[in-house]
Amino acid sequence: MDALSSGLVILQAQAGGNPTMQMLSTLVTFGLVFLIFYFLIIRPQNKKQKEAKAMVAAMKKGDKVVTIGGAHGVITSVKETTVVVKVDENTKIEFSKSAIQAVTAKSEEKPAEVEEKSAEEKK
Repeated sequence: MDALSSGLVILQAQAGGNPTMQMLSTLVTFGLVFLIFYFLIIRPQNKKQKEAKAMVAAMKKGDKVVTIGGAHGVITSVKETTVVVKVDENTKIEFSKSAIQAVTAKSEEKPAEVEEKSAEEKK
């Protein structure tokens, strides 16, 4: 960064009273600022949008998800613009696909034996 600023100082010093060189150094400065904005802000944002769009397109029944409101659940059905998420034993909520923040993992179905043990412990 020091080399960049020293190069700009040299350009400005050489420009002196020449208005053409002053204009050129100003354009170079604006060009560098634009490049910095592009690589630090615009490009990563576009990459993040593509990843989010791919995640929404890849959602399927059985995926564990987290909504933007913080609700955790398992997708029970996928429609054109919405998904139905099971958040509790008897509770299903329909969300817009854009309301899904993250797909955490593929849901693993419990074996019948584990469910029977947990049911016996509750009694």
